[in-house]
Amino acid sequence: MDISWIAISLSEAELLAVIFLLGFAAFKVGLPPMVGFLVAGFAFKAYGIESTHALQELADLGVTLMLFTIGLKLDLKSLLRVQIWGVASAHMLITIIIYGSLFLLLSYTNLSSFSNLNIWNILLIAFALSFSSTVFAVKVLEGKNDMGALYAQISIGILIVQDIVAVFFLTASTGKIPSIWALALFGLPLIRPIFYKIMDQVEHGELLVLYSLLLAIGGASLFELVDMKADLGALIFGILLAGHGKAGEISKTLYNFKDLFLVAFFINIGLSGDPSINNFILGGILAIFMFIKVIFFFWLLIKTKLRTRTSFLTSLSLANYSEFGLIVGAIGVSNGWMSNEWLITIAIALAVTFIISAPLNTLAHDLYTRYSTQLRCWQTDQRLIDEQPVDISGSSILVFGMGRIGLGVYENLNFHKPEQITGIDFHAQLHKIHIEKKRRVIYADVMDRDFWSKIDLSDISMVFLCLPDFNKNLSAITHLKKLLFQGNIAAIAMYDDEIKALKEAGANSVYNFYSEAGIGFAEHVRHKLLIKP
Repeated sequence: MDISWIAISLSEAELLAVIFLLGFAAFKVGLPPMVGFLVAGFAFKAYGIESTHALQELADLGVTLMLFTIGLKLDLKSLLRVQIWGVASAHMLITIIIYGSLFLLLSYTNLSSFSNLNIWNILLIAFALSFSSTVFAVKVLEGKNDMGALYAQISIGILIVQDIVAVFFLTASTGKIPSIWALALFGLPLIRPIFYKIMDQVEHGELLVLYSLLLAIGGASLFELVDMKADLGALIFGILLAGHGKAGEISKTLYNFKDLFLVAFFINIGLSGDPSINNFILGGILAIFMFIKVIFFFWLLIKTKLRTRTSFLTSLSLANYSEFGLIVGAIGVSNGWMSNEWLITIAIALAVTFIISAPLNTLAHDLYTRYSTQLRCWQTDQRLIDEQPVDISGSSILVFGMGRIGLGVYENLNFHKPEQITGIDFHAQLHKIHIEKKRRVIYADVMDRDFWSKIDLSDISMVFLCLPDFNKNLSAITHLKKLLFQGNIAAIAMYDDEIKALKEAGANSVYNFYSEAGIGFAEHVRHKLLIKP
């Protein structure tokens, strides 16, 4: 890999300043910074700046690390759920049929963008528009701390299935057949213990960072070596390491690296072409057509027995076009299957859907709350095991958020008041682990209005809010007060301004686990020393 991009000249520093300012401006108006990065790419293209090999290397590295971290969190068995593979397959087919039929009709008109299209052009464009953005969805879900939620896992699963389809298309479109040595990749699970052994030995410092990067980039390079798609290699290597105890730590370690390199990815999208007024108009129309995809996602998910809320949130997280659509389009242009004008149009449509989808996802919980009555009329009577009604009977204390802090609270209280404590968490995998260890933990989300309308708090005297997201803790307090909860509320926070806001909302006690961790440690040691015989 060429690493000459490390050197930054004064002119490049000025470009970085522009990228930062546009990303910061997007952030301040409630949009993800990536929208600002896309605008920067379009602005640079208009100014005459072209994409470079170094920028493409950075963009590719960002996507590689993103797929590697997705693999670290992926439960491969979850892809077998009909809500994932079934919905993903059916939705792509429906999108291709609807968009293809519409474009075919328009090809008989005098519109210049459509008049020269043949059936193969139409199918390729419709196929490119059938994908949703993995990069966008992951960024939005991580920003909301919702990656562990059921709707997030279904969204990511659908996107993984789409990505696998894209990888097969890219492999076929290049005309290259995987090398005979590709069969050796089936033996990777056999050497997983070696990866694990080394992971145990590198501990937690800079060696862990370097080893993680080696596995991500090395996995991509290995697949490329045998004529397989490099991105698939990064995903597979992530899946191989998903069962290791350090998988979560690796994901957090690579988080900032991934974000930094993905900036180059979004800049590169903006640099993909020189748009005309016609491109902007057609791209805007295609962006509006995105809502057709949303409607069909919602309908298909409802038909697979998901609750309205889960279906709604999943659909919104997939409400965009995909960077893979651009990759498909680029392959089509290089092979003469599609004009460069359509590639630019798809890039604009992608950017516009990001701009539309960003605030929709930010307000997703509020939108569901506002329109839940109308949406619930589409809901089926049957429920998945993941979405069964909440039962907290016999409990006097609730612990929201069963991560490390919440688990500590649960175990301590359960020792003194056995069978009276119930944990509540929306992280599906974490919930499964707790159930396997015989802990009383239920699957629910504090941002779910339906949850609060069904829970009976009459016997609850104490609530602990141990959620890692300040806004969710604040929302939980608001719901508790609306239900006239008379017990005590304790919450965690990271910053002093959060403590003030939580107390003003109604929390009786707020614990800053950063500044007070030392106090807790001292109390623990003092207690142990005092009771020592």
